[in-house]
Parts: sequence; C-alpha cells; structure tokens
Amino acid sequence: MNWTSVYLKTNSLNVFILGTGEVATRRADKFLSHGASVKLAGESLDSSIEEKGAILVSTDDVDELVNWADLVIIASGDRELSNYVASIADKKLLNRADFPNDGNLIVPTSFNIGDVEISIFTNGKSPLMARQLRKKIQEIITDEDLIKMELQDYARSILKEKVENQKERRTYLYTIFEDKNIHDLIEKNKIDEAKSYIYNLINEN
Repeated sequence: MNWTSVYLKTNSLNVFILGTGEVATRRADKFLSHGASVKLAGESLDSSIEEKGAILVSTDDVDELVNWADLVIIASGDRELSNYVASIADKKLLNRADFPNDGNLIVPTSFNIGDVEISIFTNGKSPLMARQLRKKIQEIITDEDLIKMELQDYARSILKEKVENQKERRTYLYTIFEDKNIHDLIEKNKIDEAKSYIYNLINEN
C-alpha cells in the first residue's frame, strides 16, 4: 500500500466523526486531546469526551457536517450511511475505520513516553500485533533516554545561537551524546550539572 507517515497539526482542525461507539470515542479522544474541534453523529456521547468538549449532533445533518469538517472519520455500523458520507467527503481528509483503504488518512495506534510520541501501523494486518509491539517498545525506552533527549534539546538551543553551520552543530551534538562525563552525570541524575557541563563545552570552543 502507498501509505507514508506524517504528523498533522490539529489545534485548529474541525473533525466530524460518524458514530459514537468505542472506536469513534477513541478517535474523538485523540483529536480532542490535541486541540481539535470534534462533532460526533450518533445516539449518545461517552462522558469522558463530552467533558473534553465533544459535541453530539444528528445523523440527519451529515451533509452540513461534512462541509464543516476538515477531517471526516467514519466509525459507524450503518453501512449505507457510511458509504454516503464517504461519497460526499471525496475532497476531504477521510479516515474509514471500517474500510481503511477506502480513505486517504490512517489514524494509527499511538502512545507517549515523556515527550516522545510513537505510532504503530501494520497496514491493517494485525491490530493485536500493534498492541504487542507497543508493549515491547515501552519496555525498551528508558528514563535515561528521555533525559538524553532533554539534554540534546538544551544543547541544540545553545548551538542555534552560537554556531551557524548545521554540520558543525551536528558534530557538537554527537560529541555531547558520546561524552562519558555527561553519561556519568545522567546516571547520577545530576541533570543541572550536565547542562552546565554542556554549556561550558560549547562556549569554550
């Protein structure tokens, strides 16, 4: 399949979801948590997404709702209505939970470890394996990895002001990543001292 991974800015996105069941609720929660406006057409809303600002609308208004939306998500068991909504959403971003390949956008399983967000997409072959892979990844990424990421971000912010050449900045970042003194400070959880060491390392050269 010709799918590629991208990240979509959602803080001003209008999302219409056909359906209010478990899948629709998960999709709504994801987009609400990232700042989108979400309307769901169905019988009732789960209180968890209603509290986040989800709006319940009527399935009688799907034409108007598709026109309002930037992204249309179909997560309904009503095949006839689902196909109709898909047919009028042909110029919109469209995610079909029932037939993913008939849409033009996939909403993969994703999770956060600190500031790291990881998405897993199996081309629809196995949602179960997606969950198993998630567990493996969660076991691999450590608190030390997250601290290293924080220190790399700190170093990049200094380097952007001090070093114009991108290749030179990259060399600094690799040097910092491999520096034994920094590793020792991380192991001792001396993060402020590690930042001071990085600051001096950059400014002394």
